[in-house]
Amino acid sequence: MAENQRVHPAADIEAPPTKPLVPHGLSPSDKTSPIQQRPPLQRAIPAIQATPAKKRSCCCKCVCWTISLLVLLLIIIAATAGILYLVFRPKLPNYSIDNLSITDLRLNFDMTLYARFNVKITAKNPNEKIGIYYEKGGKLSVWYTKTRLCEGSLPNFYQGHQNKTVLNVALTGQTQYGNTLLTALQEQQQTGQIPLDLKVDAPVAIKLGKLKLRKVRVLGGCLLVVDSLSTNNLISIKASNCKFRLKL
Repeated sequence: MAENQRVHPAADIEAPPTKPLVPHGLSPSDKTSPIQQRPPLQRAIPAIQATPAKKRSCCCKCVCWTISLLVLLLIIIAATAGILYLVFRPKLPNYSIDNLSITDLRLNFDMTLYARFNVKITAKNPNEKIGIYYEKGGKLSVWYTKTRLCEGSLPNFYQGHQNKTVLNVALTGQTQYGNTLLTALQEQQQTGQIPLDLKVDAPVAIKLGKLKLRKVRVLGGCLLVVDSLSTNNLISIKASNCKFRLKL
């Protein structure tokens, strides 16, 4: 039984202490521990988090819905305008200058030219289902080249469907440099062809059935060629060309 027992050597208490292992390259006298000789840890740079896919998806859906609603609104407006056009068949009113007379054209003491014209106009509404309200503030003026000779106010009235209305408008005006202007008019009169420009600026409101729409403006004019500017005489209109448009 004693032969089977192992004998372990006992630690030598009087033996000198074992020296710690020194890493290669360090002297035993170096007091720096191996842990302190390790390279410093690199600080990790935090990663920039990307926008979540769910949030981007919601933004895309909002943009798509907005664009779809705008397109749908434009389609509805275009369809409504098309239906109204087919139902009412709107047409521009037209105007013609029936006659023009001059009751006064003289040179004042202050060298201004005073003019007074009377103009007879026929206004026609060719629409079968549209009425026209002529509002206050309408103007009619007569120009020679780029100089306004006189101006007058158009009356306010309602013009029914396919109605024809005759207007008599009195125009007055006073122009600077009258001596030069009167001389030019007299020289032009010798040719028997005096160009005049009648300009119209009329605010109107359209009536569709029982619905009165917002105001628009009728702009345009008539280029006339008359034979004379004699006062108190009916002037012959040798040529006339009228063009008008609506301004929203």
